[in-house]
Amino acid sequence: MSKHYLNPLFTPSSVAVFGASDRLDSVGQIVFQNMLGSGFQGALYPINPKYPEVQGKRAYASIAEINQPVELVVIATPPQTVLGIIESCGIHGVKAAIIITAGFGEAGHGGAELERELLEIARRYGIRLVGPNCLGMMRPAIGLNATFNRGGANSGNIAFVSQSGALCTAILDWAQSNDVGFSSIVSMGSSIDVDFGEVLDYLVSDVSTHSILMYIEGIRHARSFVSALRAAALAKPVILVKVGRHAAAAKAALSHTASLVGADDVFDAAVSRVGAVRVQTITQLFTAAKALSCGFCPVGSRLAIVTNGGGPGVMATDRAVDLGLPMAALSDATIAYLDQHLPPNWSHANPVDIIGDAQAERYQHAVKACLEDSSVDGVLAILTPQAMSKPLESAQALIELSGNYCKPLLACWMGETQVAAARKAFAKTRIPNFRTPEPAVEVFSHLSTYYRNQRLLRQMPGSVSHHVEPDVESARLIIEGAMQEHRKVLTEMESKALLSAFHIPVAKTMIARSPNEALLIAQQLEFPVAMKVNSHDITHKSDVGGVLLNLNDAHEVLAAYQQIQDTVRRSHPDAHLDGVSIEPMIVKPNGRELMIGVTSDPIFGPVITFGLGGTTVEIMGIRSVALPPLNKFLVRELIDETRISKMLGSFRQMLPVNMEALEDVLLRVSEMVCEFSFLKEMDINPLILDECGALVADARVIVEYRQPSFDRYAHMAIYPYPTQLIRHWQLADGTNIIIRPIRPEDAELDQIFVRELSEESKYFRFMTIMHELSETMLISLTQIDYSREMALIAVTQKQEKEIALGVARYAINPDGTSCKFALVVGDNVTGKGLGQKLMISLMEAAREQGLKTIEGEVLNNNHNMLKLMNRLGFSTETSEDQRTVKVTKRL
Repeated sequence: MSKHYLNPLFTPSSVAVFGASDRLDSVGQIVFQNMLGSGFQGALYPINPKYPEVQGKRAYASIAEINQPVELVVIATPPQTVLGIIESCGIHGVKAAIIITAGFGEAGHGGAELERELLEIARRYGIRLVGPNCLGMMRPAIGLNATFNRGGANSGNIAFVSQSGALCTAILDWAQSNDVGFSSIVSMGSSIDVDFGEVLDYLVSDVSTHSILMYIEGIRHARSFVSALRAAALAKPVILVKVGRHAAAAKAALSHTASLVGADDVFDAAVSRVGAVRVQTITQLFTAAKALSCGFCPVGSRLAIVTNGGGPGVMATDRAVDLGLPMAALSDATIAYLDQHLPPNWSHANPVDIIGDAQAERYQHAVKACLEDSSVDGVLAILTPQAMSKPLESAQALIELSGNYCKPLLACWMGETQVAAARKAFAKTRIPNFRTPEPAVEVFSHLSTYYRNQRLLRQMPGSVSHHVEPDVESARLIIEGAMQEHRKVLTEMESKALLSAFHIPVAKTMIARSPNEALLIAQQLEFPVAMKVNSHDITHKSDVGGVLLNLNDAHEVLAAYQQIQDTVRRSHPDAHLDGVSIEPMIVKPNGRELMIGVTSDPIFGPVITFGLGGTTVEIMGIRSVALPPLNKFLVRELIDETRISKMLGSFRQMLPVNMEALEDVLLRVSEMVCEFSFLKEMDINPLILDECGALVADARVIVEYRQPSFDRYAHMAIYPYPTQLIRHWQLADGTNIIIRPIRPEDAELDQIFVRELSEESKYFRFMTIMHELSETMLISLTQIDYSREMALIAVTQKQEKEIALGVARYAINPDGTSCKFALVVGDNVTGKGLGQKLMISLMEAAREQGLKTIEGEVLNNNHNMLKLMNRLGFSTETSEDQRTVKVTKRL
């Protein structure tokens, strides 16, 4: 495996410190003192032209004077000197720089220009920059302390990445007294070059990092951040704090959706989608990290509480309800067991109050019963020190139990002196313990969120979710027609036509440009009807008196036409009015008014919202948010997140709605968002939903021109299913083949394919003896992130069932420019050209991704594969042990 391109930053063999000094309390003095004091294991060079020696080490006037390779430089000199330093470092082969110096983009126009030039020079020489305006970074295990923090850090397995240097210093000070160790500490500063995504990318494969903690103020590159966060969360817990939750966001006035959704909503949706956990405080950051490292198997959110005091049990319950955690309903069997082992006056419900005189035996029975109850997902045990309590013995009873269960078990031993020994006992085990109930419940909430988000993480849906293809060309013509007229807002007719092209049911609408036309159309549609102003210049028609409903006869229609025209002209005299739109009044006794919206986040791109519809949508603000693309699982999560989901079942004598119709509309909207980067905002409001189906009563679409990109999904933070890679082909015998990217739904197909391979073919592919794929392997092979790996599966149809014939895949190497491939074809199609076709298709996909080299390892007795590699122009190199051959090709 190739080295990660950030290795010079994280594991440098040599470091030079520009601005190293003896001047007490200067940044350069502290940085160099830290490097000396931390016992850095590589070569260390102070650079300061003013002195022959710095802190007892020979000083150098420039990097040229060192005359030895330098991998990493740390710069603590005035901002006007930094550009020249980076230029000289580039000439002498330096690959990474930590710029502690401030005074760049954050310092106004002049600093921003300096920053632009700095980045230009760094990119010219291929130097990667951390900072500027940062604290620096640490790797305690190798003695790297390139920071101006007073003191070092313990070595451990937590990586901490922060945009705030000040916060880093506070956490480092806290960590020393709380016995917390770190594998890496990275202060990002302005992060003009190396960003969160790239640091996460490195930490994914860093064996010394077991969990990743992050403090975020903002991100620059959504696609790389989301992709790297997903990859990291697949491998290890990622917990983060993001500040600015309540910052006033710029809100567009063009659509309801844009005024409802803030940047923080979107960030939450992104974090949830990729399997990470967001917390609100620094304390929660570390307590959640400890809990997630305990080896629990979180399976849900139903909490059981065992307590010897009613008050603390109620406190814990209140906090659980605040956080949306359901209190577990104990099974009859659990109640019966507890009746046998608890006093008659126990609570007979959750919280399980085992009475104030409870000792270890009661705790053991109550906690054991709850852990074994299938309706319980986790247990919080609370003890208040009373006269009869035995805090240490009760703690030891829980410790003994904990080894037999993987459900989360948390302890809250309240008080101080009497429970000190019990707390020490808990600290030596995997049971997280707390002083008060509320933080304990919050940590269980984080565990529950982790489980939920890990389920979302496994969802990688396609851009197209339906068998009936949308009329994309007609939809494109509607959008392009508006843009050619220099319009951003589509008319209601255009908006509904766009939705119809994606098979979303809309209410029939017609345009009338005179009172008589309005009457004829109303009679044709049948009374009652609704009339709305038709104007490119009016966005919110209701706000200007441009909507009249329940018009029941000819007189009302004629009067309504004139009333709408007069009212709108008074409020918007400059607006161009193009008659009125008329549609039947939608009368659905069981109908619920909902809203589906799209808005465009400046960082994460398109966002889909779902919630309560109608004219009070912005006041009520009941909605949930998701990043596209969506599939059925994600759509159900989006619906269930809102409070109105309870209104969609049987409600006040109304029949339950057709959920499948609602899901279908949301999936179609997701399709539309993936297909059109021009789609900036959209309101479907109201969407009338009842037991019969869904119908769009009104819609508004806002478009915006975007510069065409070679990446059709450049507008999206999450890369959808790449339909452009689907290929149709034929074997020489006429068998029709489809070569397409693999999907999560292909898990069974892939399992059967591998199972039916000959033992030799399995060995050639996996280089080990195996019978079939494990569940973990199957997940990793079919639930892939298309922006960092690719798997193409060749399938054919037999008796209306897909059969897999071969799979080719690549994964991008840590260097970011090359990839490693694997290929296997079924024994029944060997020698028919399928392997070559798959490899050519795979190389085309890698080339499209901007990769430069593709490589692989082939067993030296796999003669057919070696012949194929030769035909495709791969170079070969036999390994030292003569067992494998490395094959490589420039793309």
